[in-house]
This record gives sequence, structure tokens and C-alpha cells, in this order.
Amino acid sequence: MNLVYLVPLILLPWLSDVPGQPRDTDLTATAQRLAQEIIILDTHVDTPYRLWNNPEDISNHTEKGDFDYPRARQGGLNALFMAVFTSPETERKGTARALADSLIDMVEGFPVKWPEKFEIVSTVEAVRRTSRGEKIAILLGMENAAPIAGDLRNLEYFYGRGVRYITLAHAEDNHICDSSFDDSRTWKGVSPFGRAVIKEMNRLGIMIDVSHISDDAFYQVMELSEAPVIASHSGCRHFTPGWERNMSDDMISLLAEKGGVIHINFGSIFVNDDCRRRFSEGQQRAERFAKENNLGWRDKRVREIWTEYLKENPIGFADISDVANHIDHVIELVGVNHVGFGSDFDGLGDSLPVGLKDVSDYPNLIHELLKKGHSEKDIENICSGNLFRVMKEVERVSKAMKERN
Repeated sequence: MNLVYLVPLILLPWLSDVPGQPRDTDLTATAQRLAQEIIILDTHVDTPYRLWNNPEDISNHTEKGDFDYPRARQGGLNALFMAVFTSPETERKGTARALADSLIDMVEGFPVKWPEKFEIVSTVEAVRRTSRGEKIAILLGMENAAPIAGDLRNLEYFYGRGVRYITLAHAEDNHICDSSFDDSRTWKGVSPFGRAVIKEMNRLGIMIDVSHISDDAFYQVMELSEAPVIASHSGCRHFTPGWERNMSDDMISLLAEKGGVIHINFGSIFVNDDCRRRFSEGQQRAERFAKENNLGWRDKRVREIWTEYLKENPIGFADISDVANHIDHVIELVGVNHVGFGSDFDGLGDSLPVGLKDVSDYPNLIHELLKKGHSEKDIENICSGNLFRVMKEVERVSKAMKERN
């Protein structure tokens, strides 16, 4: 979930005639073939949040949303982490764990309702096995560590329920660490309890997700974690200067040095600075109104201010080439082994780039990468191989830590 959790509530032709270079029609065919042959694993899709209040039959084509089975198969999607999202408000109310359980229950119901279309998995081997057939493999990621609720035993509990990564914070500081969206800087990084959480996640084999957390928290996580970490849905700050939600070149370099992967968010505000600035201006206007009137983000009047701003100042749309540029920037900076797809589908409202509107459009992004000269092997690593490496290494570290103890 991105654009701060308020947003879902309101809300190229190219043809080469150069000898030796493939024509666009050839690249399109290659992209379509690759999308069906290689494993595509998206690390962040917010379908549970989308369906919580608006149930739909995702086994068939749905009118709303970015994900359903037919479109996923059309786009070549083999596996995805469905995000178990809990808002900062649920932590304040003490309802985060209960909501997380309910969302996991919902996801577990998908293969029960549609056993020929979905399967819940938790390992690389299971993803590979499932991908050989017609089923889509569902993995679980927890967005916001609020459901841990100050009790380390909850980490093992949610690991047992299939959660394989946890995004440490969301739009506000929580009891684990500080958020990139929150100026309070409660812990100046990671809380004392958060340090214990990181160690226990390493021991259990749960990937640490640094999307959403503050810069100070990121650097402390990198010092504390024995295993590589991921950013499940972020972008490159190189293209959005000053925006802490995206990662700086130094952060991406350190992430890669420690063996991790940044998965590029497809959202227009993540990949295009004009869109990001318009969004930030509207966000600031709504924040000022909320503060002046002592209102919460979910208050109807705050949402009306936000909606009115969007009508007068549309955020606009990035282009699919912007997403490819972020991927390319990571590759130029640290190599091809440290980048992947983290779309944030179903969590962005109507703010996806031209050419990349839903899960049927992965071939379009592969086409962009082919245009940039990336090999089929490199594209396979971007689509899933890089994350598979991290998952295996996290399992290895977990085993080593348990053997030490």
C-alpha cells in the first residue's frame, strides 16, 4: 500500500531499421514469449486490501482492480506476494493482529474456492513447481509490522501462517521503527524492540522489507540484519530528489553490497518527479487542513480537501519507460542482480503509468527492457531469479542461526 494509506480511499511507437537491430515487432513477440516462459514474481500486490471492503471474484475477469486470474495469466504472472496490510490506525486501536489474521484467512480461501487457479506457497521450490502448471502461486508479505503488537511470539505465529516478508513500518512511526512519511522520528531509526524483531526475523527466515521506513531506520537495519534485505515496492530517489520514500543511490548500493534487491514500484509518483511533486503538494495541503482543524487523515473533510485538489490539479501519469529507467538505473549502479518488480498493483488507485495498468501488462515492461538491450537471462533474473537468491540466502542464515543456538 502506498501513496500513504489515504489514497485508495479517494481515489510508443519505436521501429528500428538499423541493420543488425531487431524491429519492434520482433521485440514484441520476444517479450510475449519470455513472459510465458520465464517465472515472473511480483513482490507487492495489494489485492487483499482491495477485496476487504469490496469483494470480487478474482478467478474471473473483474471490472475493478489491477489483478485477477485471467489478466495475470495473460501477462505471464506466475507468482506474487499478496500484501497483508494493516494501517497505522489499527496499531493505535489494538486491532492490527486481528485484521492481519482475517486478511490471511481471506487469502487462504482463494485456493479453496478456486483450487485449479491458485496455490499458497512459501518456498522457491514450491514457486517453481507451481509455475510449471496453470496455477498462480500466492506468497504472503505483511505490510506494516503493527500486527507483531510488541510480542516476539507473534513473529513465529505469522511465520507459521505463511508470512515470508514484513515491511517494518508504513505511513507513520510504529513500535518497530520510524516511517519515511512521518516527521516525528520517534526512535531516530529502529526502536529497542525493533532490534529484537530484526534478529528474530533473521532466525525464523522472514525477509526484512525496508520499503516505507526512514533513512535512519534503513541504515540501522543494514547494520543489524545478518541476512540480505529487500525493498518490496520502492523506487530510485535519483529520479525524485528529496523524496525519502524512494531509495538513494547510497542506500541501493549498500542494499546490493549486503546481497539484497530493490523491487521497483510502478506507481506514477514513484517513477516520475512531476507526478510526485503534484501529489506532494496535494498531500501537504490536506495535512495542513487536518492539523489546523485537529482532524485525522480518514476524516471526511480531509478527504474532500484532497479530492478537490486532485480535481483541480490531476497528478497525471508516468510512462512505462519511466519504470524501465528506474530498473536501468539500479543496473547501472549495482548490476542486474539487485533489482526486480514490486508493482504495488491494487494499492495505487488510478495512478499507474501508461502501458502498465494491470497484471496483463508485464510483457510491455519486458519489451522496454529488451529495447534497452538487456539479455533474456538478465530479464529472467529481474523477473524472479534475484528474489529467489535472497529467499534461499535468508533460509540459509536462518538455519545457521538455529544451529548456533
